[in-house]
Amino acid sequence: MIRPYRPSDSAAVLDLWLEASIKAHDFVPEAFWREQLDAMREHYLPQSETLVLEEQGQVLGFLSLHEHRLAALFVSPIAQGRGLGRQLLDEAKRRRSALELSVYSANARAVAFYQAGGFSTVAESPDPHTGQPELVMRWACDSDSSGNSVPSSD
Repeated sequence: MIRPYRPSDSAAVLDLWLEASIKAHDFVPEAFWREQLDAMREHYLPQSETLVLEEQGQVLGFLSLHEHRLAALFVSPIAQGRGLGRQLLDEAKRRRSALELSVYSANARAVAFYQAGGFSTVAESPDPHTGQPELVMRWACDSDSSGNSVPSSD
């Protein structure tokens, strides 16, 4: 079930974010992610529209939206490969007509995931915090002749 984030989800979301970030970004020192925990807790989560994916009372994934930016999408490493990330991405697309995100180019699995989800790379530059190359990717929903939104074919 995907539902709105509640303050009581904070510990589970932060633990999941840290574990998934360390695993997915082994090219960035682990200490960097640990140093970001307070910013996630105090700034990023409160300023975003965050949704959690929960099964049997356990948070297995989450996404954060800020305006038209997909600021975060993470699935617990123990639950990856089950389509949960796709469910979260589809929910983000239902809530926005266009999305933009940044992803490390070295995170080939995430880049492929977003490409399969209809995102296209529009820019590349170094991340100001880590110096790692980062892609800016975008997705937009088109409208069909009846005015209904349909996913972009780009």
